[in-house]
Amino acid sequence: MEKFIIEGCHKLEGEVNISGSKNSSLPIIAASIMGEGKSILHNVPDLKDVQTMIKILNFLGAKTKFENNTLEIDPSGIYQFTAPYEFVSTMRGSICLLGPLLAKYKKARFSMPGGCVIGPRPIDLHIKGLKKLGVEIENEDGYIVGKVDKLKGNKIFLGGNFGPSVLATANILCAATLAEGETIIEFASCEPEIVDLANFLKKMGAKIYGEGSHLIKVEGVKNLKGTEYTIIPDRIEAGTYILAGYITKSRIRVNGVITNHLLALFDKLEEEGLEISYGDDYVETIPKDKWKAVEITTLPFPGFPTDLQAQMMSFLTLAEGVSLITEKVFPERFIHVGELNRLGADITLDGSKAIIKGVKSLKGAKVMASDLRASAALVLAGLAAEGITEISRIYHLDRGYEKFEHKLNALGAKIKRVKEGV
Repeated sequence: MEKFIIEGCHKLEGEVNISGSKNSSLPIIAASIMGEGKSILHNVPDLKDVQTMIKILNFLGAKTKFENNTLEIDPSGIYQFTAPYEFVSTMRGSICLLGPLLAKYKKARFSMPGGCVIGPRPIDLHIKGLKKLGVEIENEDGYIVGKVDKLKGNKIFLGGNFGPSVLATANILCAATLAEGETIIEFASCEPEIVDLANFLKKMGAKIYGEGSHLIKVEGVKNLKGTEYTIIPDRIEAGTYILAGYITKSRIRVNGVITNHLLALFDKLEEEGLEISYGDDYVETIPKDKWKAVEITTLPFPGFPTDLQAQMMSFLTLAEGVSLITEKVFPERFIHVGELNRLGADITLDGSKAIIKGVKSLKGAKVMASDLRASAALVLAGLAAEGITEISRIYHLDRGYEKFEHKLNALGAKIKRVKEGV
């Protein structure tokens, strides 16, 4: 395994370009297998999760070529319909292949998904929605086994205990495009990544209306065609770099951002007393020595994203006053709290709430990453901490950030990737 060694308290300056969205790429890659003919996807980030999805497609029999962030997918050779444990156990996002496989090939055998340890994330909404479309689903030896003679449109309510599910919406949306008749998805996810998937499907020939709202209507078509498409920028990566600029009190420019996707973040930064300069496709951080404590509640889009909660917590460790973060999407997503406290933060937990008492400075220490976004949070804290911070288990970062340390080092950070034990 590898670790980061970070020398903190260096100012950042310059520009950084945002990669394509991980959370858009995975469902769109999965949806491409429904097309007749080859699809070409641009702005696909070179991430461990993307590579894992490609391995699954190759295992199924598809032909792929991935070069310079362009992915070509030819599904014509698919002859297997099982997504095996060794691939799926490392990446929850692979579950978004379930809907496309059932829609195109009428059968699928899928290992129960893995991914980050951020609390329970059941797939009951996926199964409920697919059953509404006529799919028979059973659980056999840790595998979800689905089959259907003919998908039929239906009215489907996708509300869960913690709001709509992005991946369940993606699965049902894909399956509904090839279902007979009309499907109404109520309480669908409004996330930009679902809008991106819908735009891709429409370019393939799907008839979808209302994406970006809680009610999506799909008129089933007989077939879809391969197409060429460009993935949207990653809003979570963008938010992470923006917070990196502010936590190091640095002026940096973040390019390739759809700023409308980050308004909840901007709102909280302004509430903290910070100034933000942004245009249609860039954000420039304007440094300030001090910032105020705030209260934040994570919510589905357009609310404050749960995937930026850990990074924002790192930032709030240095705020003036007491901040409160309430996690309403994944209430147990607080494993990073103990590690931030090792760096000198003062954070206590009360159920799904984190109480952050601002401190004057963080101090470098040895810490361990527990999941993808917690890893990024520890990097941000390490950039601002005095002395040396060592972060182990950084393989989580490679699942969701393309060339993370290279981009930060180009801005002036001092980060080394070394083997554990060095």
